[in-house]
Amino acid sequence: MILTVTLSTAAAMAVLSAWMMMRTGSLRGKLQIKHGDGGNAQLLQRMRAQLNFVETAPFILALIALIELAGKGGMWLPYVAGLYIIARVAHVLGMDSDDVTKPRMFGVLITMLSLVGLAVVAVLIQLRIL
Repeated sequence: MILTVTLSTAAAMAVLSAWMMMRTGSLRGKLQIKHGDGGNAQLLQRMRAQLNFVETAPFILALIALIELAGKGGMWLPYVAGLYIIARVAHVLGMDSDDVTKPRMFGVLITMLSLVGLAVVAVLIQLRIL
């Protein structure tokens, strides 16, 4: 069985991760900061945006894979995965500001809803309710 949603999501996550690494690395090079954030707020924001992604992506991907393996993904699962990726891009862009921005808040909200929603679906599958 090929897990098409999982594979597509993993690929998108890899591209997103590489993009965040390049953004952070580019700024690090420009500022000539080899380790840590060097006390630079902008570099810290980029590092945190990347770490926020790393903190949630494995759970999202695991839940997508397990729901897909259970045969319960249906037509809605690719949309949840896509919305999560869009939310993470918005979050990254929103983190470039010193203020709390709408893209950042959208990213946080959709990420939390995705995590909780997928977890609820997983529990319902396990309980044989879905």
